[in-house]
Amino acid sequence: MMEDYELKERNQYLDKLIGFQDTEPVKVITGIRRCGKSSLLKLMVQHLKKSGKKDNQIIEMNFESHDYKGMTSDEVYGYIKERVVQGKRMYLFFDELQRIDAWEDAINSFRVDFDCDIYITASNAYLLSSEYSTYLSGRCVEIKMLPLSFGEFLYFHGFKVRDISSTIGGSRKAVYDKAGERYELREMFAAYMRFGGMPGIADIGLNQERALTLLDGIYSTVIVRDILERERRRGQKRITDSWLLRKIVLFLADNIGSNISIASIGNTLKNEGLLDNEKQKRTLSAHTVQTYVNALVESYFFYEIKRFDIKGKEYLRTLGKYYIVDMGLRNYLLGFRNRDSGHSLENIVYFELLRRGYDVAIGKIDNMEVDFIATSVNDKKYIQVTESMTSETVRERELKPLYKIRDNYEKIVLSLETGFDSSYDGIKSMNVIDWLLSTASSC
Repeated sequence: MMEDYELKERNQYLDKLIGFQDTEPVKVITGIRRCGKSSLLKLMVQHLKKSGKKDNQIIEMNFESHDYKGMTSDEVYGYIKERVVQGKRMYLFFDELQRIDAWEDAINSFRVDFDCDIYITASNAYLLSSEYSTYLSGRCVEIKMLPLSFGEFLYFHGFKVRDISSTIGGSRKAVYDKAGERYELREMFAAYMRFGGMPGIADIGLNQERALTLLDGIYSTVIVRDILERERRRGQKRITDSWLLRKIVLFLADNIGSNISIASIGNTLKNEGLLDNEKQKRTLSAHTVQTYVNALVESYFFYEIKRFDIKGKEYLRTLGKYYIVDMGLRNYLLGFRNRDSGHSLENIVYFELLRRGYDVAIGKIDNMEVDFIATSVNDKKYIQVTESMTSETVRERELKPLYKIRDNYEKIVLSLETGFDSSYDGIKSMNVIDWLLSTASSC
């Protein structure tokens, strides 16, 4: 476990936790394995100590540790009860609590019996979608954590962005390392697209061999521990074929940003000879595929995005898309090579919109598509993502669906090559890298 001085700030998430400090809801931090949830708990502990809380008011338990392996919920309750300081508010931190059977009984007892503020991490949405909805309905708040944004990636790897004078006037951004050496922003973005945003990459450096080892460990943990083991603990036999699970992972990773249905996944696996034996072919129903895909979504490995009919103002049941939580994981699965960079850009923009607090859908208008409709409490944006806006054909394709939308919400095209025009009849054209480094308020 990292020492406090090694922790790097994740203020976007820490500020949310601090905002809920000393409120009744249980704080539940969710996200894929190794995206920084444990470190966020440590950052919160750091904050509590800096604000005057004593060491004996803070209890931390990491259920990935051998120290707490095999504990029952009664034993967890007893462990906490022994350490409660009478007359003091206690701060309880439980890392990967879902590994304890009947954990919800202990949490409810803490809430009833002690003056305490509770923080939990979970690497599987099943914890929130089932038991939590029953036992703590309305009494928990979820902090959704993602791998590093591009800005965080630069910070974690020791780079700083500065504005420098451009040769044609104005200014542009460049990246500097700790020694003062300058790098092109596009070069660093290529590294982000290649290695992804798992915080552990920053500890080993941008080295492909070491990155593959780290990403393989994350993949194996998600698949084996969060999916296959969880099924065994629940006494279910719905997900038993680890090889089939990998085939579905590879299919989804290879088709990020594409319109696909559950039926199309099964048909492709059958028709392209991607299944290993006749038994798999016979038993691969749409229900089976849906079960496996649901497990991957619950483990935060893939995120599903629905289609929204802009004119009809309703969500559609057909042809959603899936995006992978981290581009490094995709490259680990499919190999480090250039491929469908347009969909890769979409993937990065999608998760940045989630980081900024938007609900995101695909937009359908007539027979055309808008990549993203991003909606928040006070805002809505229509966003197209493409590699380049320099081609007249591409410009027409990207702008045409936006022109058809009659409301007055902001419309943006994000690209790596914007061309010379910064807007087209009120539709903003922005460099995607600049947008990624902009603040949420100015996006």
